[in-house]
Amino acid sequence: MESKYGNLNGKLPNINSPMKRPSSEITINIHTKKFNDGKSQDTSNSVQLLEQRKSLPVYKVRKRILEEINKHATLIVIGETGSGKTTQIPHFIHNAQLAGNMMIGITQPRRVAAVTIAQRVAQEMHCTVGGTVGYCVRFEDSTSPATKLKFMTDGMLLREAMLDEHLKSYNVIILDEAHERTVNTDILFGIVKKAQVYRAEHRSLAPLKVIVMSATMDVDHFSNYFNKAPILYLEGRQYTVDIYHALKPQDDYCFACLVTIFQIHKEAPASEDILVFLTGQEEIESMCSTIRAILKDPQCKGPPMKVCVLYATLNPNKQLEVFNATAAGTRKVILSTNIAETSVTISGVKHVVDSGMVKARFYKPSTGLNMLRVQSISQAQAWQRAGRAGRQSNGACYRVYTKLEFDGMMKNTVPEIQRCGLSGVVLQLLAIGIDPVEFDLLDKPQLGSIIEAINLLQQLGAIDKNAETPILTDLGKKMAQFPLDPRFAKVILSASDFDCLEEVLSVVAVLSVDTIYVSGNSSKEAVTEARRKFMSPTGDIITYLNIYRCYSNTKNRKKWCFENYLNFWNLEYAHEVRTQLKDLCQSNNMRFSSSGSNHSKVIMAFLTGLFMNTAELQQNKQYITVATRQLTSIHPSSAMFGSLPPCVLYTEMVQTNKCYLRCVSQIDPGWLVQIIPNYAHLYTSSRNF
Repeated sequence: MESKYGNLNGKLPNINSPMKRPSSEITINIHTKKFNDGKSQDTSNSVQLLEQRKSLPVYKVRKRILEEINKHATLIVIGETGSGKTTQIPHFIHNAQLAGNMMIGITQPRRVAAVTIAQRVAQEMHCTVGGTVGYCVRFEDSTSPATKLKFMTDGMLLREAMLDEHLKSYNVIILDEAHERTVNTDILFGIVKKAQVYRAEHRSLAPLKVIVMSATMDVDHFSNYFNKAPILYLEGRQYTVDIYHALKPQDDYCFACLVTIFQIHKEAPASEDILVFLTGQEEIESMCSTIRAILKDPQCKGPPMKVCVLYATLNPNKQLEVFNATAAGTRKVILSTNIAETSVTISGVKHVVDSGMVKARFYKPSTGLNMLRVQSISQAQAWQRAGRAGRQSNGACYRVYTKLEFDGMMKNTVPEIQRCGLSGVVLQLLAIGIDPVEFDLLDKPQLGSIIEAINLLQQLGAIDKNAETPILTDLGKKMAQFPLDPRFAKVILSASDFDCLEEVLSVVAVLSVDTIYVSGNSSKEAVTEARRKFMSPTGDIITYLNIYRCYSNTKNRKKWCFENYLNFWNLEYAHEVRTQLKDLCQSNNMRFSSSGSNHSKVIMAFLTGLFMNTAELQQNKQYITVATRQLTSIHPSSAMFGSLPPCVLYTEMVQTNKCYLRCVSQIDPGWLVQIIPNYAHLYTSSRNF
């Protein structure tokens, strides 16, 4: 296949990554004709639904699967992409009444998967979502007392464990997409393992069955962790995916993806949709604008094209749009982050364009630095991405990297728990009553990272400094109720003392979503001029407050956002987040008040949780962080960029091409001494403090 950036070659007959099979595995061979897992198709025809279910490989061996589940307390299920394990196995367990009168809990790493899978299973079971089948994701609970199959994000089950560490509401827990190794999933491995042992030792409680599912994983590693649990390997015939690699390395993977999209668009039938993997929202929105501009060119050949985007912080309603069918003769192109790698099936996709890159976050405890960097994916991720093209028919995957580059990739992704800050993890574990140092994790982070997190929580007042082992204070227990970074939970809980809870909730909600700014194809001058009316001389915290206030007081919000180069969907989501945070504050009997025009109180409230995020100006016009003595600069996106206040507060320090402070606000050095005198005393070597 010819491409403007080089030939693509390297056709491979099968998309399955080779897996080493342990001696304890149980192999089920499935011989079947072509199948369609149909997770995202929409039909009310019960006969058609049943036929679709019967065509799935997993359906043909359901009796054997149920026998193995009934026989073993823990089972690891490796099912090839498209085998139907995600939708059907919970269905089988419910119909066989293996969970008795209790719930079956099914976790997914991502909310879009939890929602769409619940909708599909409810459709198959002829019920509405919220009845027998429900879902629970952050800030949205669609369950009822009648719910028996509960699909949820791993973070929501973790929050349930804070109230009931033995998970007595469930007799079966299915941890799906285990290979993604998110922080919450890794913690859940340990929690369900501990709960299972406890319930086995207490006969008054029903035993807990645990099923770990994935399309690919290091099966020996997982089996050993779960006490030599047997592996059920579902071998199913799947559609062929032809793999093409770039002939030579590409200087610009985004441009290479763009060229490939239009090459496919020119040659492939209109009914064949394209899924493109990129690294983040900004990159996706930029390419979306570029594609739409190219489509307006009269010389652009091909059928009509609809461009959809998909990323984690996108409004949930907008996320679901990618599953809608397009008009006949119109091609759909989905620009997505790695959110589309697993679980969900987007109907019509026959072509996958893989950039080979992902945006990953790494945390350095010694500097407090969050390194947000674009890096190569692992081979396991590459196979997952390719598999998206073969869910419903034969397809093709175009990798804009060479075969040699693929061979040099890591086999598996580094677990998130080994590369992120652990203060939230430690707070959640302590809320459940688990010692974070002794906790049995599949892959333990460095001890220094855990100790650093404990020290931070002590400084926030969440952990009793005088206790021999880490114990939560009353403040810490309240902080654990908020699904936020502990620092922002502390900010909210402190806001009433500064008479600014209303303002703090608005700012925290905005900080909980991805960027609220968009630029489109407009000039830099036009964008700057539009945003200037919101900018506060005190910095980004009050700038965000100004934006949210104007947004919430506007009737035609979508039009207003368009005119002011703001992301309507992210602000809509921030509005939803604020509503839920306000409900949590009400449940804690917090006093709601407003500081009016006294913006200093708002920044002082943020200082109570972010006091370690302070920096002072140096003679070379750079900033040095007070706590870690890290040289850094104000990010160009900040309202403070170009000004040089002597002391600043920031919400995040990131490393891209250089080290930057994000969401920066000016502070009075005396505030730190007033609000956190013990902390200020520790850093008397700082010129300003």
